[in-house]
Amino acid sequence: MTYRNLLALGFLVLVATTIGGCARAARDTTGFALQNSATINASFEDTWLAVKSVLREQNLEIYTRDKRGVFVAYTPMKRRYLQPKRDKYTIALDPVSDGETAIRIETLSQVYGVTTLTYPGWHDRKARDAGVAEAIIAGVTAKIAG
Repeated sequence: MTYRNLLALGFLVLVATTIGGCARAARDTTGFALQNSATINASFEDTWLAVKSVLREQNLEIYTRDKRGVFVAYTPMKRRYLQPKRDKYTIALDPVSDGETAIRIETLSQVYGVTTLTYPGWHDRKARDAGVAEAIIAGVTAKIAG
């Protein structure tokens, strides 16, 4: 190959990668999460303990439990067409008063995968079902009630 041909090939590769867009922006995940909320007639501490208990009873894997009132829990991983999937629940507790606590649950679906520019990991997808979040709120309400 002559020097001129090698230079032209290098220029074409440079133009193709610049125009072709090898790198792309991260996927916009706004609007993917489903939100559920309720106000529980119990103190912050009692609600925190009830949430922890209900998550364990519903066989969710508790990843984070923060005494400031944040839980992150996951459903057990399942495979669909060889791709691992799970749901992520972020539960936030906020004291409204001494006898009331607000609970907010954000639901996200996740898939495990690898893209050309990222390390292997869990990627957020649009959540379709808020049934588990509603069951968590119902379980906490029932546990507080007695």
